[in-house]
Amino acid sequence: MTAIRPTAVAGQFYPADAAQLAQQVDSYLGQAGARTPARAQVPKALIAPHAGYVYSGPVAASAYALLERGRDTITRVVLLGPSHRVAFRGMAVSGAEAWASPLGPVPIDRAFIAGLQGVPMLGSLDAAHAQEHSLEVHVPFLQRCLTRFTLVPVVIGDARPEEVAALLDAAWGGPETLIVISTDLSHYLDYPSCQKLDSASVAAIERLDPNGLGRDQACGRIPVGGLLLAAQRRGLEIVTLDVRNSGDTAGPKDRVVGYGAWALYPAEPSAEDPIRAMGELLKQLAWASIRVGLQTGHPAREVMTSDMPAAMGQPGAVFVTLKRAGQLRGCIGSAIAWRPLLDDVTDNAFKAAFKDPRFPPLKADEVQGLDLSVSVLTPPEPMTFVDQADLLAQLRPRIDGLIIEDGGHRALFLPSVWEQLPDKGQFLAHLKQKAGMPVNHWSTSFKASRFQAVEIK
Repeated sequence: MTAIRPTAVAGQFYPADAAQLAQQVDSYLGQAGARTPARAQVPKALIAPHAGYVYSGPVAASAYALLERGRDTITRVVLLGPSHRVAFRGMAVSGAEAWASPLGPVPIDRAFIAGLQGVPMLGSLDAAHAQEHSLEVHVPFLQRCLTRFTLVPVVIGDARPEEVAALLDAAWGGPETLIVISTDLSHYLDYPSCQKLDSASVAAIERLDPNGLGRDQACGRIPVGGLLLAAQRRGLEIVTLDVRNSGDTAGPKDRVVGYGAWALYPAEPSAEDPIRAMGELLKQLAWASIRVGLQTGHPAREVMTSDMPAAMGQPGAVFVTLKRAGQLRGCIGSAIAWRPLLDDVTDNAFKAAFKDPRFPPLKADEVQGLDLSVSVLTPPEPMTFVDQADLLAQLRPRIDGLIIEDGGHRALFLPSVWEQLPDKGQFLAHLKQKAGMPVNHWSTSFKASRFQAVEIK
């Protein structure tokens, strides 16, 4: 065990002079903060690049600028990055007591690391840390963004995303713990080829695909995959912050390296909690309306109206979806809230079962094995975009539902459709088809609105 790990790339990847380094990092953060939308939540995890600051610093800053609200809350940083110099199997912690930095030493959380003993494939290997830059370049950004923190640095060698996810689960902690994953994207392609390959990488990351990055797409594909797997299991939301390459920042365009930055947030509880608390009731109302429809041929008018929560009398927009053996059997709903939630769920349940024009009316012998889900929608928000590429860039897979309209054609996809169509381009193309538009349709009058939905299955 060494007392302190000295810097390996100070003066190369970033300034070795403390004043110059602080000024450069603060400048990147200031520029990023001016263009990064404010958000009340503090990210649980960040994905950021690790090249020389003149190349990737502005992109990394777009992630670190989000930590302002957590400046005093975050006191531990679990930092994972790929091994570039030492080949080994597994994941390696540092044996040092502290890491040097031009801005001052950062203590290593030895007690926390000791608590990780027993995580499969995790060990200590100082040789993997000695000359590794993928972790070191993040330390000055963290020092300028957090009041005080301890570091848990882990170099990832030959490992599987499942093994990284197991480590992250053990190290997850609470709001005091930030997870940072270090990766660059494609390496040494020409500018158009880089943009094309990085676009595919962005799509994989946005859909939280732990196996979606190939060897040539991201040097940190393994730690990124581990985080995406952990995020998928925990229901985290991912937001793309910036995607550029060295041809955009400080280098020529004939041989570039790609960079991206992402923030991952815990699911917002405030909007969902009241709906999820009524989830069982909403399902009971939907099933009761379907049973009444089978008996009378008419929608239920008064179903379980005694002791209803007050929210049932407030306007609500609901979609009711029916499936058999995983196949759609009916789906009807309201895009906007125009009547009491109670009325909307009972009426749309009846219509999903008996009035969806794509299917014959439900028969009594089909109820056995029928799956029902209720989705409560947030108000749709009109989107502003300059072209289709801009619209697609703004979409958030697994989060946004989408409504499109043009020339009298209109259609809606719930956020759950991302499960079948995780690619943004395919998602929009199929929605156009649903609306009766050609898949390549575009016009200046094209409109789109997005919404979120709380789905109760």
